[in-house]
Amino acid sequence: MKQMKKVVVAVVLFIAATSFVQAQSKIAHINVTDLLSAMPEMITAQGELKKLEETYRADIQSSLDELKNKLTQYNNEASTMSQEENQKRALELQGFERNIGEAQQAAQQELSQKQAELFEPISKKAKEAIERVAAAQGYDYVVDASPGSGVIVARGKDILPDVKTELGF
Repeated sequence: MKQMKKVVVAVVLFIAATSFVQAQSKIAHINVTDLLSAMPEMITAQGELKKLEETYRADIQSSLDELKNKLTQYNNEASTMSQEENQKRALELQGFERNIGEAQQAAQQELSQKQAELFEPISKKAKEAIERVAAAQGYDYVVDASPGSGVIVARGKDILPDVKTELGF
């Protein structure tokens, strides 16, 4: 009987201690996607990326138009050219197509690299602001409540307005 009392007391103390520890942790949430999209730096960076993308698109479209014109010209002249000349032209067109494909891949890589270069300091600034607000308000955990982040219920404090204030907008 005495051992049973000890076990019951131990279980009650364990539950009480666990509840006390859980009650001490403060959790908040923030939609990081909304925060980042509202940051003026992000809007500027997205505009810069869009300009760069349009430049690459125009260059590639120019090359595609040139390829189309050559293809039309070569098709119109094919009947007057020798078999050997037509084969040479076909190889030239294939090389031109390959160059356009490589240019598209290079442009995509450069855009990805530029995006990472532009977004990294913005993300870092947002993270630091979230950390400052969480520390100032005594939160132990801040959960990303962006759609698709895995948060099902976010009833706790939303610190998005406080972080926006911290960042000055």
